Amino acid sequence: MTVRTLAVVSAGLSQPSSTRLLADQLAAATRDELTRHGEQVELRPVELREHAHDIVNHLLTGFPAEPLRRVLDEVTGADGLIAVSPIFNASYNGLFKAFFDLVDADALGGRAVLIGATGGTARHSLALEHALRPMFTYLRAVVAPTAVFAAPEDWSGGTVDGALRARIERAGRELAELVRRSAPSSGPADPFALTTSFDQLLPGRDG
Repeated sequence: MTVRTLAVVSAGLSQPSSTRLLADQLAAATRDELTRHGEQVELRPVELREHAHDIVNHLLTGFPAEPLRRVLDEVTGADGLIAVSPIFNASYNGLFKAFFDLVDADALGGRAVLIGATGGTARHSLALEHALRPMFTYLRAVVAPTAVFAAPEDWSGGTVDGALRARIERAGRELAELVRRSAPSSGPADPFALTTSFDQLLPGRDG
């Protein structure tokens, strides 16, 4: 049986992080829905704060350290992606943007993505639609209709309240359906693979 993989990217800066907590809840809901349909699921959590220095170094040098390379391969090679950022100044934070700036423009084409965010007030929830969704649309990902925002009042004693739970479960069902309808991922693209034949590269050939 093919194992479906879900990369779960969270860009929270604190420890513990409500952003990571939301990402884990979304991952669990998606996994449970896929399992209910007989799929085997492997979750691949990625906390960007652990790779912050490598992300900056990659932006400066153009070369990723090996741990960051493995993370980029996990994200671009997964069957589905859950991406969650805290909202700063009405948009995703710099760490989130810097990481996805490193993802090849074609690497997420057709990939099923679920977006989520956390913030200090529910007024920031619109950032999901004017910041996160357009970014993944630009990357040609297939973004689940339901985006999930969690404000402090959505957590009651560290647990999920009823309204947030309903949104998480709906979003998980949507991502699971997108993953189930897609062909299993063949893994990250080979950066050294030839996309043009040698014959096409020869002078005088227009093909």
